[in-house]
Amino acid sequence: MANNKLAIIGGSGLYDVEEFKERELLDLKTPWGKPSDKILKTNYKNKEIFFLPRHGRGHFINPSNINFRANIDSLKQLGVTDIVSVSAVGSLKEDLPPGKFVIVDQFIDRTFARNKTFFDDEIVAHVSMAHPTSNGLMNACEEAIKKEKIEYQRGGTYIVMEGPQFSTLAESNLYRSWKADVIGMTNMPEAKLAREAEIRYASVSMVTDYDCWHPDHENVDVQQVIKVLLGNAEKAKSMIKNLIENFENHIDPKDPTTNCLDVAIITVPEKRTQKTKDKLKTIAGRVLNK
Repeated sequence: MANNKLAIIGGSGLYDVEEFKERELLDLKTPWGKPSDKILKTNYKNKEIFFLPRHGRGHFINPSNINFRANIDSLKQLGVTDIVSVSAVGSLKEDLPPGKFVIVDQFIDRTFARNKTFFDDEIVAHVSMAHPTSNGLMNACEEAIKKEKIEYQRGGTYIVMEGPQFSTLAESNLYRSWKADVIGMTNMPEAKLAREAEIRYASVSMVTDYDCWHPDHENVDVQQVIKVLLGNAEKAKSMIKNLIENFENHIDPKDPTTNCLDVAIITVPEKRTQKTKDKLKTIAGRVLNK
């Protein structure tokens, strides 16, 4: 239990948790470049916690330009075992109004301009993404949300679009026909890379708008979104503090994420060069160095 470490990846509107008074900013490097920003290391309720703003502090990184591989590698370097993503999303359903939280359990990846794997050179691996989020971590998120009496939905499908533009009306209606729940721009390939790194992952999506399908919300604009974001961010910070206290109580020792690389790497050992093994040492050293 003592070896479990939680990281929060904050999306639009969530760039810091000011209540974390013990603060150290870590400037890390990875084989994939630098993460989005310095990683905040803090100690809260005697637990070592990390916080990374996905778009950088001040929101200067476009969704397509986020260095997802560096973000995940750097958190793995710090010994992180569990990641909770907190993201702003648009709603694709009438019963998911602005301000409601969704504990996502499925994704549809519609991105096309991003590096989506650590295993793109010499060593090939195929991890299962059938169930992309950790059930135990979702339970922890649900308990943390309930404690704050935040309106929420457990379970939902998140469409990940490339962006940075919002959807066309035709696209929005297409995604609704697929029965998706929310739409955003950042949880892929983040969830895929976390799985490759054998880090348990959960996603809490905070609804900011109805996307353009809704007749009252045909023109989604940033100013409307920011207004809702500010309220959501305050609720998210309370949820995060609860999450820190409870997440270890929900860890499933049989979670398939923790050893998924055991059955994922297909490349024969003699084709794995030392150079590539060194590049992957943080992500896959557990299996490559056997």
